[in-house]
Amino acid sequence: MTTPQELAEQRAQEAKRIRRSLDANHEARKEGIKGGEDTVAFVHENLCIGCDHCIIVCDDDAIELYDKPLASPIMKVEVNKKAKVLRDPCTGCRLCVLACPTDAIVMLDR
Repeated sequence: MTTPQELAEQRAQEAKRIRRSLDANHEARKEGIKGGEDTVAFVHENLCIGCDHCIIVCDDDAIELYDKPLASPIMKVEVNKKAKVLRDPCTGCRLCVLACPTDAIVMLDR
């Protein structure tokens, strides 16, 4: 029978394996996204869920959330948040693109 200590060690090893795999995928994805001073992030409003992951990772304070009325007659939600990129402070670092869980953010040429 597996002891709690052995189970904890197995979980820790599995967590390390998963982290290595995710890091490798993250680096491969980052290489495929254009970025730099000549680019700016853009949020597709219809894909944005207002989760604020992009705001958390943005070191340049180039993203803000704004209120948008929900376009569904079925759901009664008072406030629906959407992200908006502020063009001037955006440095094109791509962190928001990598953080977005819905792929709502893309990089565009300035």
